[in-house]
Amino acid sequence: MATFQFGWIYDVTIILYACSVLGYFIDFLQNNRKANKIAFWLLAIVWVLQSMFLVTRMIEMGRFPILTITEGLYFYAWVLVTFSLIINKVFRIDFIVFFTNVLGFIIMALHLFAPVDYKSDVLAMQLISELLIIHITIAIISYGAFSLSAIFSMMYMLQYHMIKRKKWSQRLRRLGDLTKLDRLSYTLNMGGVPILLTSLILGLVWAYISIEDFKWYDFKVVGSFSVLIAYSIYLYVRIAKGIQGKAIVLWNLAAFLILLINFFLFGSLSRFHFWYG
Repeated sequence: MATFQFGWIYDVTIILYACSVLGYFIDFLQNNRKANKIAFWLLAIVWVLQSMFLVTRMIEMGRFPILTITEGLYFYAWVLVTFSLIINKVFRIDFIVFFTNVLGFIIMALHLFAPVDYKSDVLAMQLISELLIIHITIAIISYGAFSLSAIFSMMYMLQYHMIKRKKWSQRLRRLGDLTKLDRLSYTLNMGGVPILLTSLILGLVWAYISIEDFKWYDFKVVGSFSVLIAYSIYLYVRIAKGIQGKAIVLWNLAAFLILLINFFLFGSLSRFHFWYG
């Protein structure tokens, strides 16, 4: 993917990212604090390099690099790394960085092997507007929040099953207590929903202004609102009905599955999201 002057930054980032994920994996298996510390600093370097790559790309293209599927994947990975570092610093929950960056590394790998769509790049240059860029940027930020929420839910389920099977270990303690994992997952969704709603409103405004044959039943529109509805139901059930624990966690994971389908599949089926997944 490194087709421009500072492409080496991307290559080094991938290598360090893989080493960081490996370090966290060693820590997960062996409770190795030294490996955890090394992996954390490698990840911090990855974030710096990712940011350099992003800024370099921005300068070279003369726009914020987010309008094509490959650019969206890269920004998604950057958001995941950023969120994981912040949460690790603020809440100091073991393993959250590991689980988050397994997902982040997969996203980076998809970006690496994604075909370069020159047609999309040309169309993206024609479709640039501040409204569109803001719409996509905050949509991916909301997706980052939902991704971390899902990871907390997966950690909750792992912890739940370990307790149920009475597998007491240091790893169990480091996963964090169920109440805290559930609360953090809920907090991220509570922030993600209004951000996504704002993004969809901006997207609709842009579509009505820029697209003559805009249709409400477009795959991407339906998929995006399905994501919003799924997470809104999560908040309603959690707040109004007071449902917590395993039931709400499973609903959160189901909502995240809808998000992934929308991000990776519906964009390719859309009539007017042809430049972006």
